[in-house]
Amino acid sequence: MFATQIAFFIYLSLIAAIGFCAWRRTKTIADYLLGGRRLGAGVAALSAGASDMSGWLLLGLPGLAVVAPASAVWTAVGLLIGTWANWRFVAAPLREVSASLGALTLPEFFALRFARHGELLRILSALSIVLFFLLYTSAGLVAGGKLFNLVFAIPYAGAVVASATVITAYTLFGGFLAVAWTDTLQALMMTMALGVIAVLSFNSADSIALPAAEVVSGVESVALLSALAWGLGYMGQPHILTRFMAMHPRAKVTTARRIALCWTAFGLVCAVVIGATGATLLNAGDDPERVFMIATAHHLPPWLSGLCLAAILAAIMSTADSQLLVTSAALAEDLLPRLRPAQDTPAQRLLRGRIAVVLVCALATLLALDPQAQVLDLVARAWAGFGATLGPALLISLHSRRASATGAVAGMLCGATMIALWPLLPGQGFGIYELLPAFMVALSINAITNRYVEREARDITNAVRRQ
Repeated sequence: MFATQIAFFIYLSLIAAIGFCAWRRTKTIADYLLGGRRLGAGVAALSAGASDMSGWLLLGLPGLAVVAPASAVWTAVGLLIGTWANWRFVAAPLREVSASLGALTLPEFFALRFARHGELLRILSALSIVLFFLLYTSAGLVAGGKLFNLVFAIPYAGAVVASATVITAYTLFGGFLAVAWTDTLQALMMTMALGVIAVLSFNSADSIALPAAEVVSGVESVALLSALAWGLGYMGQPHILTRFMAMHPRAKVTTARRIALCWTAFGLVCAVVIGATGATLLNAGDDPERVFMIATAHHLPPWLSGLCLAAILAAIMSTADSQLLVTSAALAEDLLPRLRPAQDTPAQRLLRGRIAVVLVCALATLLALDPQAQVLDLVARAWAGFGATLGPALLISLHSRRASATGAVAGMLCGATMIALWPLLPGQGFGIYELLPAFMVALSINAITNRYVEREARDITNAVRRQ
C-alpha cells in the first residue's frame, strides 16, 4: 500500500506542476475559459475524450458489465457512434461560428446566435449547465471518494473532500489550459491502465461473462434502444463542446476526429472486457463499480497497482475539472452579470470566475457525501439532461437556416420537462432511458416551431406589403 501511495503523490506532484505552468500563461478571461482558442488537434481530441469518459469509464461502465454485460456492450456502441457524430456534425461549425461571434461560453453562443430572446436563451442554457453539472461533478467526486477511501483508508466523507480539494486547486489557478493539458496526460494514463488490466483480466479469466449470443439476443428491444440512446447525449455536453470552441483555427478537425474515435473505441472495449472478466473477483455484497480497483490489486504488484489506481484519479479529474470550469463560467459570465449589470474589469472577471469554481465544487461536494450514491446513476441523469436541453438546440442552430430563438426556447423547455417527468411514468418511463424520448421531442418541437415562426413572419411581411 505504501508503494501505491508513493505513486499517487508522484502523479499529484506532476499535476501541480502542469497547473503552475498553465497559471503562468493565463492572463485574460479568454485564456481562463478557452485557452486563447489555441488547442491543437491532438490535445483537443484527447482532452475531449478524457473529459467525456472520466471515472465512468473505469468505474461505471465496468460495473455495468458485471451486472448486465450485454447492456454494457450496446451502451459502448451507442457512445462510439455518438462520438463520431459529434466530431462530424458539431466540431467544425461550432468552432467557426463561436469564433466569429466571439462567444466564450455555450450560453453566450446562444445569446449571440439569436438576437431575439437571446438573453432568455443565455439564462436557460446557463441554468441547465449549473443544475446538471452539479449532478455530474458530484458523480466524479463520488468516484474520487471511493478511490481515496481504498488507497489511503480514510473515511468516505474525508475522501470526497480530499478528492474535491485536489481537483479544485489546479482548476482554480490554471483555468482551461491546465484542464486541457492535464486531461491529455490523463487520457494517456487511462489508456495505459485500461489496456494492461484488460489484457491481464482476459488472459487469466476461466470464462468470459459475455458470450456472443448474449450480446445479440440477451437484450430486449427497449433496453437496446436505451443503451444506444446514450450516443444522443454528446451534442449537448458543454465540457466536450468547449474543446471544439477552443481549437486553433488551423487545427485539422478530421485528424482530431480520428484520434478521438481510436481512443474512445479502445477505452470502451477495455472497460467492458474488465467488467465481464472480473466479475468472479467480487465477493457477495461488493460494489460492482469497484471491479477495476479489485482487478488492479489482484493482477499487479503494488507499485504498478498504484499507477493504475492513479489512472482512476486521472479519469475522475479529467471530467470534474472541465465541469467545474464550464459551470463556473456559466455562473460568472452568464448568470451573475445579469443580476448586477456593471462593467467589470478583466481582472474582476477573472477573479469572479475563480470564486465561482470554489462555490460550485463546494455544492457538488455536499451532494457527493452520500456513500450509497452510484456513479452510473448520477452520470445517466446529467447526461440525459444536457443531451435533451442543449443538444437539439445546438444542432439546429448550426445546420438549419430556419433556426429561430423561439424554436430553441421551446425545444429547451420541452427537453428539460421530459427529463424531469419521464421517470415518473409507470415502470420508470416504461424502462426507456429518458434521453431518447426527451431528445426526439425537443428536436421535433424545435423544428416545428421554426417552421411556424417562418410562416408567421412571411404572412406578416405579405400583409405589410399589401397595405
